[in-house]
Amino acid sequence: MRSRRLIAAGAILALTGGLTACSAESRGGSDGPVTLTFWGWGVGYEDVIAEWNEANPDIQVEHTDAGGGDDSSAKLLTAARAGNAPDVALVEYTTLPAMIVADVPLDITEYVGDAEDAFTEGTWDQTRFDGAVYAIPQDVGPMALTYRQDRLEEMGLAVPTTWEEFGEVARGVKANDPNSVLTSLPPSELGFYAGVAAQAGSEWWSLEDGVWTVGIADEASLEVADFFEGLVKEGAISTEPLLTPEYNAKLNDGTMLSWPAGIWASGVFYGVAPDTAGNWAMAPLPQWTPGDAKVAYQGGSGMIVTKESEHPEEAAEFAKWFNASEDGNELLLSSRQVYPASIVGQEMAASSEPPALMPQQTTFYEEAAAISAETIPVTWGPNVNLAKMVFEDRLNKAIADGTPWRDAFIATQEAVVDDMKTSGYEVSND
Repeated sequence: MRSRRLIAAGAILALTGGLTACSAESRGGSDGPVTLTFWGWGVGYEDVIAEWNEANPDIQVEHTDAGGGDDSSAKLLTAARAGNAPDVALVEYTTLPAMIVADVPLDITEYVGDAEDAFTEGTWDQTRFDGAVYAIPQDVGPMALTYRQDRLEEMGLAVPTTWEEFGEVARGVKANDPNSVLTSLPPSELGFYAGVAAQAGSEWWSLEDGVWTVGIADEASLEVADFFEGLVKEGAISTEPLLTPEYNAKLNDGTMLSWPAGIWASGVFYGVAPDTAGNWAMAPLPQWTPGDAKVAYQGGSGMIVTKESEHPEEAAEFAKWFNASEDGNELLLSSRQVYPASIVGQEMAASSEPPALMPQQTTFYEEAAAISAETIPVTWGPNVNLAKMVFEDRLNKAIADGTPWRDAFIATQEAVVDDMKTSGYEVSND
């Protein structure tokens, strides 16, 4: 039997603290310059690596963009099996459990004690596994609503504060302009559906005393499935794929009006529709129960040190500087353009300029901090990738065939439970 645990998500509380990079002497000395290889996706790494390398001539870092998300995880697993893994790699929180099961990341607990106060307990919980730390958090994505402020105002529609209101606004958009749609929620977005199910009280994976329970098809999740299925069948929202040329065209011409996702959505939209800047705003995610502001994280990542690294202490030192120091967090905000996981990074974000997509929303980061304060814990299991594959396949089929969406949730749970039992985990589900 395997007993493995990783809690992903949590509450972000007080905004204070910091960390500076250690000197060469504090590392206990080195026989010569060390070169670390680092895999990470996204923008801004040139500035980060250049600043680190200039300040640390005895620990030089070389960066490779291995692609993001699933692509990066697949390449990292392949490289680790071939004995070619980098020293340091960026890994999404949802895929970290699978990486740990595959024996890729090193337990870095002994190297991160001086960074303990740099993150809240809930943020550390995203990278802990049976009490051991396997990654240093980099960014977090509390869920929010990025919406086309000018179009809703033009139609006389208020920003929805509950999911019931969200449905009413979606119908209002179609009534005002049949060529526009409030949002698209395709089957590929497992993170969205997991997040709003958690918001409704579901636990897709939970672990107690070494026994897993899978709740992808619990009553709360099935009610979530019914709700969004109803909106799609009404034609009030769509399920078209995100960020395709067709989708991006709708962002640019003002006919795709929102995206309920992590607060990082503004950066994604700006990348494909920069000319629409100033027309968007961010608001809290709609609530299932009025007055209940809790939300889950959607997305986010941490930096692991791989077991193959010949310089784990130096690799952890670089990761701590990047993600927990003031200098590193300044670069996360200015160059990487992500919402930092660290306390000091979020404090710095509060006084930063708003995202380029919504320069008029000067309180963006203050509102982001308020949303983050209401995040709820979510447990990710060891076979999230399997869940994503089955969920997307079965939900696409349900949409095409006109069959109940809840069937896709049920099929996903069955596949996940069967796989966990076959892999040797103790699971309470019959």
